[in-house]
Amino acid sequence: MSEETNITSQSQDESESKKSGEESFAELFEKNIQLPERLRPGQKTTARIVSITSDLAFVDLGGKSEGAIDIDEFRDENGNITVSEGQEVEAFFVKTVDGLMRMTTLIHGNSITALNTIKEAMESGSPVEGTVEKEVKGGYAVRVNGVRCFCPASQMDLKISGNGNRYINQTFTFRVLEFRKEGQNIVISRRAILEEERRAAIEKLKESLHEGDELTVRISSIRKFGAFADIGGIDALIPVSEMSWGRVEDPADIVSEGDEVKVKVLSLDWESERISLSIKATQPDPWTGVAEKYPEGSKINGTIVRLAPFGAFVAVEPGLDGLIHISNLGTGRRINHPKEVVKVGQTVDAYVLAVDGENRKLSLSLQPRPEPKKIEYPKVGTLIEGTVENVMPYGVFVKISDDLTGLVPNNEMGTKKGSDHTSMFPPGTPMKVVVLDVDADNGRVRLSRRAVEEKEAKEEFDRYRETVRQSSTGLGNLGELLKAKMKEKNIQF
Repeated sequence: MSEETNITSQSQDESESKKSGEESFAELFEKNIQLPERLRPGQKTTARIVSITSDLAFVDLGGKSEGAIDIDEFRDENGNITVSEGQEVEAFFVKTVDGLMRMTTLIHGNSITALNTIKEAMESGSPVEGTVEKEVKGGYAVRVNGVRCFCPASQMDLKISGNGNRYINQTFTFRVLEFRKEGQNIVISRRAILEEERRAAIEKLKESLHEGDELTVRISSIRKFGAFADIGGIDALIPVSEMSWGRVEDPADIVSEGDEVKVKVLSLDWESERISLSIKATQPDPWTGVAEKYPEGSKINGTIVRLAPFGAFVAVEPGLDGLIHISNLGTGRRINHPKEVVKVGQTVDAYVLAVDGENRKLSLSLQPRPEPKKIEYPKVGTLIEGTVENVMPYGVFVKISDDLTGLVPNNEMGTKKGSDHTSMFPPGTPMKVVVLDVDADNGRVRLSRRAVEEKEAKEEFDRYRETVRQSSTGLGNLGELLKAKMKEKNIQF
């Protein structure tokens, strides 16, 4: 072969080789354009699941690049796989292992999808559902869509409960308050939901609830001063004084948490959001018809429930207490305090002295009422003699008999104005008086000392006049007799 031919052949080979080299570079460049941007560890991307095995879910990262995600990241609580081929997921690049790009859908151990759901709920104001796992410092750890969140103690309920264990393992609805540090710090509130429900319940109750209504409620909690009942999500108070007609020392003696009771609405204060209820208002008033049930003179059986300096209170029946006055506790002897005769808790038989249903008063006695003594009242105008018993600013009391005392008003004393009756008439001083007025129904006798002199003077005058009359009549008879005798003897004057 000639040199020219060799050169030509070499030139053609170089040309072909050059041409072939240019095509390879072009192809490589085109392929390079189609390759995705090189992922950095921690970078997030959207990928499509192309296949699923028992261990991994393979995702298409563009071009011929492929990544793998641990299949356990897509299992639910029951172990079921929650994704399928062709589904797009958000994932983070972790690292390349044996030429395979390992990806993850978790942020700090939490699902990206779950975190996005919680974040969107905060932005839209939508509620989320969570289960309380345990009590932690300052509040509670709550699991929401698999993500651990924090609920402050003040945000778990409308009122802080002393028993935090009551919320553990309970599922509630929460409002997302904060979402920070890519979901590392999520703060939620149950109280916000409860307050919204409470406001809605109040508005609804305003339309349907009225004072005087009777309804059945459930006891939600008990305090020393009463019990709270749930009315459509609102706590209403049953004061201890409204739990029974009888005396209530401890509300727990009447109701228990969870009890359903019938109540009557006493008052509604929507401005202060206070509702007062009554149990006893739904029960018969024990004072109704008490006079017919316990007539005067009847015998009752009761229990001493309270002692006071002036007497002892007896529980006849729930809500119906009677009083045995200290003067009706003994058998004639002087008593300084009821504890000398009876004690609290003692059962006694007592007798009804008086009944006043209108003023809710029942007077009792340990002894039957004695037959009233028949008092002999003096007649009006009678002059009698008594003994000064007591001197008061308005008059002097005079003892007429063992059973009767009368009053001589100052203007009937017959003394000078301003006289000191205390020194003039000490107790025990005999005093003559005239009966001015008698009020047998009330045991009152009004007397007059001044009228004594007038009566005595009148009586003296009457006696004198009678004497004169008798004397005058006697002389007249004598003259007539003398005249008759003289006439018999024909004596002429």
